[in-house]
Amino acid sequence: MLVPQSIREWFRCHVLHPLLRLLRGGVTPKRLAWSLAFGMVVGINPSVGLTTVFVMVLAWTFGLSKLASLIGTHVVAPLHLLLLIPFIQLGVHLFHTRKLPMDRKQMEHLSRHPLRLFHDIWQWEWHALVVWAVIAAIAMPLLARYLRRALILLRRRHRTTLRSRTAAS
Repeated sequence: MLVPQSIREWFRCHVLHPLLRLLRGGVTPKRLAWSLAFGMVVGINPSVGLTTVFVMVLAWTFGLSKLASLIGTHVVAPLHLLLLIPFIQLGVHLFHTRKLPMDRKQMEHLSRHPLRLFHDIWQWEWHALVVWAVIAAIAMPLLARYLRRALILLRRRHRTTLRSRTAAS
């Protein structure tokens, strides 16, 4: 068994069952796929601390499922942390800016110059967001396409569950 039981159970309770409830509630696989893809793409953005608020506001603005967008964001949360530094480094490379301080001496030097630190952090963040936006524009339609197919298969696989619970409601 490749995936531990606890992770499979978490996935079943926090991802699969809510998605089935949304499908049962009438959300189309297409809308659900775009909502999930949106949440996943926004969930890996290089900003720290505002992802959930950002997803909720934008999902509401674009008429997407807020629950599905949140599920997508939380599923990719580990990737958010893993991709933060690569996004910043790609931004440094593309915009030819100062490199991230990676050793203790460089970090101590920057910490003694708060205005420079603030400027550099803002510049790294802005450039990383540009890189993320380009990747997001490419990744989101692809994700939505494949998620839609997966959701259609999920709906077919759980058709009897969906019907029986709809009839019981």
